[in-house]
Amino acid sequence: MTVTRRFTQLDSVWPAGLGRRLGAMLYDGFLVMAIWIAVTVVHVAFFRFALGQRAEEIGTTAGDIWSLRLMLLFFVTLFFVFSWRRGGMTLGMQAWRLRVQTTDGYAISLKQSLIRCVTAWLSLAAFGIGYWWVLFDKQRRSWPDIASGTQTVVLPKATDR
Repeated sequence: MTVTRRFTQLDSVWPAGLGRRLGAMLYDGFLVMAIWIAVTVVHVAFFRFALGQRAEEIGTTAGDIWSLRLMLLFFVTLFFVFSWRRGGMTLGMQAWRLRVQTTDGYAISLKQSLIRCVTAWLSLAAFGIGYWWVLFDKQRRSWPDIASGTQTVVLPKATDR
């Protein structure tokens, strides 16, 4: 049996607007690029040194290309799923005081995390419409929020004690 974590500060959070979401996405975009660079370096090194391909041959076959694409997708998905499941936020979301949670204030499930990831990619592929949707939705939900049954909220500023 898995115990789902219930978050605190439920009465003092509010739905996140587009500006904060875009700010967090920009921060996380830098992390995603760093992940992609690291994965690519390991991938190229594997093909070069473990498989013995010549440098000019790497990335010239469908196997090379698709294995890299799948690894990039896998590790970025792992980053988001791990972050959302662990504390409800990525590093970019922490900087902008955002948290993703269920509508009743619990940590989201693995299934919800995966649905969020897929819907996020679709939202971006649709020229970002899935995120601009926040401007039109009365509850300020994006497509990933709606599809996964979650909400993205703003946390209050920390108070000094």
